[in-house]
Amino acid sequence: MRVAILGTRGIPANYGGFETFAEELAVRLAVRGHEVRVYCRETHDFKAYRGVRLIDLPTLRHKYLDTLAHTFLSTLHLVMHRVDVALYCNAANAIFTILPRIAGIPVALNVDGIERKRRKWNVLARAWYQCSEYLSTILPNKFVTDAEAIREYYKERYDKDSLFIGYGADLGRVETQGELNRLGLDPLHYFLYVSRMEPENRALEVRRAFEQVRTTMKLALVGDAPYADEYIREVRNTTDMRVVMPGAIYGLGYRELGSLCFAYIHATEVGGTHPALIEAMGRGNLVLYLETPENTEVCGDAGLPYRDASGLEARIEEALSMTEAERDVYQQRAAQRARERYDWETVTTQYEMLLEGLRPEGLRPEGLRKDGLRK
Repeated sequence: MRVAILGTRGIPANYGGFETFAEELAVRLAVRGHEVRVYCRETHDFKAYRGVRLIDLPTLRHKYLDTLAHTFLSTLHLVMHRVDVALYCNAANAIFTILPRIAGIPVALNVDGIERKRRKWNVLARAWYQCSEYLSTILPNKFVTDAEAIREYYKERYDKDSLFIGYGADLGRVETQGELNRLGLDPLHYFLYVSRMEPENRALEVRRAFEQVRTTMKLALVGDAPYADEYIREVRNTTDMRVVMPGAIYGLGYRELGSLCFAYIHATEVGGTHPALIEAMGRGNLVLYLETPENTEVCGDAGLPYRDASGLEARIEEALSMTEAERDVYQQRAAQRARERYDWETVTTQYEMLLEGLRPEGLRPEGLRKDGLRK
């Protein structure tokens, strides 16, 4: 197959969940013999990455237009440089999927979570996302959700069923400590938070809850975000020397931090399945998570749920008072749940079947239905 992936910031991943998804899926499809291209907003010195072709196109660096402008240009390039099938990311891009379909290119769309709930958007942006939710159910050949809670949302609100394909995660632990040494952190002596620094990810709430707890442990708040300078300044406005805020960290340093923390705090209230949560579970961490339908679906009884700042403070105290044996029960439960549910190779196979199933009948592998499932 010739496959195009559009709607993300591109790869190598250095921003968020969709970029990680695009990299993990694209690289694995390439290994399986498919010709894959990913559209990118950054300019690279190289034209290919781990067997995947990179298409660098410009964008408008604007909070509300960045994604739409780049996806529009990517779509024009796609129509002029055809592939067998295209995969779009982000419900906001639903409107653009009609163009490749008119040109005879079948399209799947991964809608992510309920993005209109993010507090960073103004009224017009929320209206665009709400309209795009509906368009996601009618314009692409197939739309995909990565959480059952989001699938149920689309069923109830639009009476449309998506194809559910879960998320994968890098589950391996590392033993090196380079990033910990750089940040002045001791192994198993810090709580870790990783997310984009946006209000609905509650970094400020996490910091304030931690500051109420008497402990010699530290809190590493890892992440950054464009167009969120005011909120990030508020998060950083602390005199507590236990709080470490290094900005965004990727690659080996990120894996080191996730492998050697005492516990992981997940506070995101909007979105589908969050890769950082799965990765924390897969590395055998004790997980404290905000109790939302999506987070509960992922973590369940493999972590400690909480509902508000006071609940998080109580869970931090509980984690600190646990015996090693009590912590080990949760750690093993989390690692097993991640291994069983969130494997990238399984996810890739499901997308491979979906994309092959969308191809015209004559080009579709024998025994595959139009919906991407085996006959």
